[in-house]
Formats: sequence, structure tokens, C-alpha cells
Amino acid sequence: MAHVSLPPPAAMKSSSGGGFFKPLSSIFFYSPRHRPNNPARRTNSGVITEYEAKAKDQMLACPVCHDMLIWNNAHPVFSVDATPMSALTCTTCKKAYTGNDTHLDLTLTSGSNKYTESMPASSELFRLPLISFLYERGWRQGFSLWGGFPGPEKEFEMMKDYLKPVIGGSIIDASCGSGLFSRLFAKSGLFSLVVALDFSESMLKQCYDYIKQDDNISKENLVLVRADIARLPFASNSIDAVHAGAALHCWPSPSAGVAEISRILQPGGVFVATTYVVDGLYSFIPFLSPLCQNIGLISGSHIYLSERELKDLCSTCGLVDYTCVRNRRFIMISARKPN
Repeated sequence: MAHVSLPPPAAMKSSSGGGFFKPLSSIFFYSPRHRPNNPARRTNSGVITEYEAKAKDQMLACPVCHDMLIWNNAHPVFSVDATPMSALTCTTCKKAYTGNDTHLDLTLTSGSNKYTESMPASSELFRLPLISFLYERGWRQGFSLWGGFPGPEKEFEMMKDYLKPVIGGSIIDASCGSGLFSRLFAKSGLFSLVVALDFSESMLKQCYDYIKQDDNISKENLVLVRADIARLPFASNSIDAVHAGAALHCWPSPSAGVAEISRILQPGGVFVATTYVVDGLYSFIPFLSPLCQNIGLISGSHIYLSERELKDLCSTCGLVDYTCVRNRRFIMISARKPN
């Protein structure tokens, strides 16, 4: 097993349910039944192969029926500026999807002027422009004070060990917020495609603004997508890695979200996430578990009382080789989709 070596041994502890695995053999699959024996990766010159281009064409899927989307242009251009201007149509249900100045909207209610659905409080909170504005201006920094989060740069270095087997592939930064990690993934040059995904329009607007202000970020092969974590607009077995930073506890249904992530990951694909765990002395408080469940019903947020809950969440959704790293309340988990 490859261990996370960056955190100081005295500050971190790790546990694992299995070892790491062989590198993936491809970036994208056309479908589970059409996998080339020797799929091409990005060439040393940086030129995208014909196979990779076609795989990207077929990566996005209708969130209603999960069938392929047809682009309005012959070959989609994945970039911060071009992708939001695209229009797509489902090959089966014929639902149309469009974007705006900042992101491509691939939610179930995309294009609807009148029909809307309210989400749990934890989801609606991050749709507020004020919260989006404050996220990188003090909100996220508070995680380090009370939760033991090492900070985005340190967390990024920690997760690199987990992501080694899928370097060169595609990665989704799920619940990307203002794009802290999306920008780090893009700057690293480790991935052929970075998808910054969130349900909050205001968070995606902040993400877009930060990207446009940073001259060190390539705007190519970086796209912003609005989507519901429980209904991801990607084809099955099409994505190499999914990252969810400080997000699991905010999802209305973590099991639905992780199940969707399991569906879209390629066999051998990696899921990495961070959240917080309230255990230790808290676990001895009477009736704490029912209280947390009641809070979750009202707010839509989830309080994890043990590492075991997160391991069970991954295994329930078909992921294997669970491993984790702890620092106080902070926990980073990783699991993979079986080959």
C-alpha cells in the first residue's frame, strides 16, 4: 500500500482496507464493451489523439436518461470560455442543455424558467452570493482552526499519492465551490481534463472569476459544469478520478452521490474526498447518533461519528481498497472502483 508521507507522523494516522493498484490503461472508454487493447494517451508533444478526442465527445451524458449528448459543434472544445457557449441535446429524450457566460448547466431543471426545486439548507446556503464571496475570504480557512484541515495546498500534496495511478487522465472536482482545488489541479498539469463541478451558480461564478484573474492557469481542458451530485451528467465508466473537498457532509444524500461517482468512474478509477469526523469522547455522549440524524433531516448535512461510517459508505456504493488519513477532526479518504 502506498502511504501518504507528507503529513508529520505525530500529527497524522492512517488506516487502510487494501493496497494500491496498477495504473489505468486508458484515459476514457467509449463504453464498457468497447475498450481498445492499447488505448492512446496524450502524446509527448501534447497533441490529443483521435481516440482521446472521440472519447471526450462521448463523455457527457444526459442527467435524465444518462444517454449520450450531441454537441451543436462537430467537435466540442473543452475550455473555460468555449464550453459554456455550447448547446447540447440528448440523443434519446431530446432534452436540450445550454450554458451561460461562466458554466454549462447540466442539471435536471436546466432550461426551465418556472419549475424549480428547493434543496436542503446545507445546499441552499452555498448558493447565496455572500457565502460564495466569503468562501476563500475566511470561510474555508476556518476549517483549519476547528477541524484540523491542513489547508488546500497541503491537502493537494497529500492526495497526489492517491491519484498517482490516474495521472494523465480526467478528474472531476465535485462540489468545487470557488474552485480552490480545480485551480490547483489545472495548474499542476497532471490531468488531461479538469471539470469544476458544483450545484451553486454563485460558487461557479466565483470559480470563473478566480480562473480568469490567474494568468498561470491554462483555460484549455478546464471546464465549469453545474450539476447535481446525485445525478451526474457523465457516461458510465468515463472518468478517471473524482475529488470532493470538504463536501461529503454537505450532500443531501452522500450514498446517492458516492453511488453516482462509482457509476461514472472507470474500472480502477479513484475517488478522493475530505470531510470531518466527530468521534473520540463525543462518541460516548448518550443519544448523539439519533440527534445527528435529526439534525441531518432538517439541515441536509451529515455528521460522521466514526471512520467506519465512511468506509461503509464507500463499500456500499461498490468501491474497494478504502484507506484514510486523520488529523484531529479532518479525514481524507480514498477508494477505487474495482477493475
